[in-house]
Formats: sequence, structure tokens, C-alpha cells
Amino acid sequence: MTLADKTALITGGGTGIGAGCALALAREGCKVAIAGRRMEKLAEVVRQFDGTPPIKTHEVNVADRKSVADLFKWANRELGRIDILVNCAGVNVQKRSIHDLSPEDWDRVMAINVTGAYDCIREVLPQMKERRDGLIVNINSTAGVRAGLIGGVAYNASKFAMKALGITVAQEVRELGIRVTNIYPGEVDTPILENRPVPVTAEHRARILKPEDVAAVLVTIAALPARANVSEVVIKPTIQQFS
Repeated sequence: MTLADKTALITGGGTGIGAGCALALAREGCKVAIAGRRMEKLAEVVRQFDGTPPIKTHEVNVADRKSVADLFKWANRELGRIDILVNCAGVNVQKRSIHDLSPEDWDRVMAINVTGAYDCIREVLPQMKERRDGLIVNINSTAGVRAGLIGGVAYNASKFAMKALGITVAQEVRELGIRVTNIYPGEVDTPILENRPVPVTAEHRARILKPEDVAAVLVTIAALPARANVSEVVIKPTIQQFS
């Protein structure tokens, strides 16, 4: 199936997996809009795509409910409709153990990783329900499948919550023609690694997943006919065995 007649809105689209997904969908002919906190990062993604239609951008803070509502008002005008929503905005903090994690950092991680995804799903569902069609993809993490010390307390909890959010919404809307997919990538070479308590070496970065690997999975899922839904998929680097 072609994606040339589809539209997509991607949060966290300025860097990492979000940027990779935006470029991959745009190269398949999809009309793409990306949103994030830093317009300069969004602009960098736009410059990487020289095809048509051009990638559109809008600033958003997914931890701010009004900002999310404003994003969807804009996206509905610019895209006409939203066929594909990709929830890719995510964050982690450097002090991750229960001994070091501050309440403020806990609140921030949960607000961005979970509540932000909830608010975006809530905003997009009415139009998808009206059309009885649509695809929602949550870019989760293997931290949402198996909790480990690398992710830390807040991140792991947020990703398990995001998993439950996606699975439950999928059960509620499947009779309405709306598909929901949770993608669980393992380690990916993205800017979030820069916030690790222990720095990641260049050698390790070279061996783990790249954003385009996850994007390729997304494109495959998005191109499936409406009768087919991939509910969950795990993608890990070959070297990653247990996390």
C-alpha cells in the first residue's frame, strides 16, 4: 500500500527516533507534521528532506495540556485530518535511582512520557472515530517490557504506564476501525543517551540501533491495510540480550 495519501503527526519529531520516523514517512510520500519543544531542531529535520510535500513544524510542550490542544488545532488545519499519530516525545533524567530521584524529576518524566501521550491520544480520537479509521503508534521502550536499572525508576514506570495506556485504548477502539501499536525499541543511538549516568562510548553507539531502524518498522506498520493491526513489536540491537 502507498502512504502518499496519508497524513502523519509526530511528537518528539525534532531528534532521534521521532526525526527518523518523520523522514521515513515523508520519503514514502506521506504528508508529515512534526512537533517538539525546540524549533531549531525541527528545522534541522525539515532541511534533511528535499521532497514534496514539505515537512511542517509546530512547537509543543507535551507536558502542557493547552500546548497539546493548540498543536492539534493547528494540525487539523494544516493536514486536513490526521491518519497517523506517532507519540515519540520522551525524556529521562540523569539521577535515576530511588535514592537520588527527586519528586520534581519524577513528575517531569511522567508528565512527558505518559500524560503527554494520553493527551495526544485524547485529542486525535474524535476525528478518527468519526472516520472510523486511524493509526496511533506509541514509541515505547524495552524498559516498558522488562524493568532494569539502566532506565531507572521514573523512566521504567512511565514506559510500563505507556504500555498499559496503548493496550487499553486499543481494546476500547478496535471496533471503531482505529488501530493502536506499541513499539518497544531497545537501545537506540539518540540524544537521550547523553543523559546516561555513565557515558556511552562511541563503540557502543555504533553497535546499537539507529533511528532509521525503528522508522522502518513504523513504515511497514503504517502501510498495512486497515484489516491488519500490529499490536506490539519489540526491536532490539543484536548485542542486546536481556534489557
